[in-house]
Amino acid sequence: MKLSCLQENLSRGLALVGRAVATRTTLPITQNVLLETDQSMLKISATNLELGITTWVRADIETEGSLTIPARLLTDFVNSLPNETIEMTFTSQPVGMRFRCARFEAHINGTDADEFPPIPSVDSGMIAKIDPQVFRTAIGRVAFAAATEEARPVLTGVSLKLSGSEFVLAGADGFRLAVYKGQLSEPFQDEIEAIIPSRTLTELQRVIGDQEEPIELVITPSRSQVMAHLKGVELVSQLIQGTFPDYNQLIPQSYTTRTVLNLQEFIRVTRVSSNFARDGGGIIRLEVNNGANDEVGKLMMTSRAEETGDNQGAMDANVEGEDAKIAFSSRYLLDVLSVLERGDVALETTTPSSPGVIRSLGSENYVHVVMPMFVQW
Repeated sequence: MKLSCLQENLSRGLALVGRAVATRTTLPITQNVLLETDQSMLKISATNLELGITTWVRADIETEGSLTIPARLLTDFVNSLPNETIEMTFTSQPVGMRFRCARFEAHINGTDADEFPPIPSVDSGMIAKIDPQVFRTAIGRVAFAAATEEARPVLTGVSLKLSGSEFVLAGADGFRLAVYKGQLSEPFQDEIEAIIPSRTLTELQRVIGDQEEPIELVITPSRSQVMAHLKGVELVSQLIQGTFPDYNQLIPQSYTTRTVLNLQEFIRVTRVSSNFARDGGGIIRLEVNNGANDEVGKLMMTSRAEETGDNQGAMDANVEGEDAKIAFSSRYLLDVLSVLERGDVALETTTPSSPGVIRSLGSENYVHVVMPMFVQW
């Protein structure tokens, strides 16, 4: 195996696959990357046995071959080199790769490619095509709401529904629910639901970048794996087995108070309150005044911690319905406000013990439900 490629191309390829490299594992080989020559290109792969990422790098191939090399050392070494051509030559004694770039030369020990676990492949299945930027936005609005604890494995994933010309992503952790509906690039001939690990979607969001060509999502007939085909990159992941909760039943269908607020001002007031809520259980209290008698509606936000102090912030609001009180986790509220776009946001509430609903005004494709905190008023 002998080849050469530009430092910046190799560095970019290693960065793409790097997040699939295992960190803590009982199988040390998964801390390596697999380097292979493939149709006049350098193919770089990594897997932690649950997620696999493969990318291709432009290279001048003199001799075909394959080898696995420790990912962290290789990545750190390549990132330290000048932006010039790197010459790579396989060595048999010891097994490894010799690198030359400008005035730098190094040898990194490796392992035979046969010992590297096979990267899962999806050869057939149901294919859906999605605009990459639409899907990137959908992931950003939903994936953070998935659970991080393994108590209920299905909640560590995100539900994906494909039907007709629409896809729906939903994430929930028992305290909040995020649902995004988007359009497919082409109609989907079947109807399917799968649970994708939230980490997989987060990595896919990162890989998408500014890609413009549609993403192909391929789900195996057994519904055990999903593969995302992008330009120059393939990402394959195991699916989570189980039944995702019927989240439509968790979205309130009515409200007694609807409060419309400027998003950026809402974020600012929440961030200020969260500083004081940090030592007070993360609780922030919201009180809505509907501005009767021709007065301007207002939202008052307060937080306090007995040992550190308290805070109070107010903002004008367009209020429809009754006065209202509700308390939220400051982190959960900031999480959803931070992923919304500029403009106005609507907060829909019923009682202090009922879920609150947050919507981006002018957009019907996203809804976020947050469970309230129970406090003494």
